[in-house]
Amino acid sequence: MGPGVDWQDWHRPYAQPDSPPSRRLAAVQQQLRDALDQAPAGPLTLESMCAGQGLDVLGVLPFHRRRDDVRGRLVELDPRNAAAARAGIGEHGLDLEVLEADAGNTHAYLGAVPADVLLVCGVLGNMTDEDVRRTVATLPSLCRPGAAVIWTRTREAPDLTPALRGWFAEEQFREIAFVAPPDVRFSVGACRYEGQPRALETDRTFFQFTR
Repeated sequence: MGPGVDWQDWHRPYAQPDSPPSRRLAAVQQQLRDALDQAPAGPLTLESMCAGQGLDVLGVLPFHRRRDDVRGRLVELDPRNAAAARAGIGEHGLDLEVLEADAGNTHAYLGAVPADVLLVCGVLGNMTDEDVRRTVATLPSLCRPGAAVIWTRTREAPDLTPALRGWFAEEQFREIAFVAPPDVRFSVGACRYEGQPRALETDRTFFQFTR
């Protein structure tokens, strides 16, 4: 993550139920519920990139019928946010770990992929367009075939989401949902990976935060 942003303070608008961040969080959580509902029976691996305090996951998984099927990893560089995520995981007894690491390097995912559910939320709006494209191209190596990917991106001008949705399609992700309320600028997408397994390159940086 880049300098100049207090990533703990960044979470404060979530305390306001009607704020755009809270509405976006609710949309992400609904897509996560749907992904868990539609996942095949048996163990599931969940991965969250730049997970923050884990609100996406902690608002859903503790109360979902598949909670005991899910294990996985939340990757978060900020130590205060990582500590908050660990506390929530411990409170609910979930089989998740929090790794304090740079989510833009493939090393952070070793031993935790391929994932059945991958969250890329609060990430794609904080990097260059070139890194967004590189990140989308990297996701197949983090996913099991059939995996659900949930992502977010602002639609502020210049709106990259049309190109972004096309990049997902080029990498063999089939779009399941695209939530874009007209009165706010966030968007939440969900897609399913329909390609073949791809090897994960070790110790490769595929994005850097620009703020």
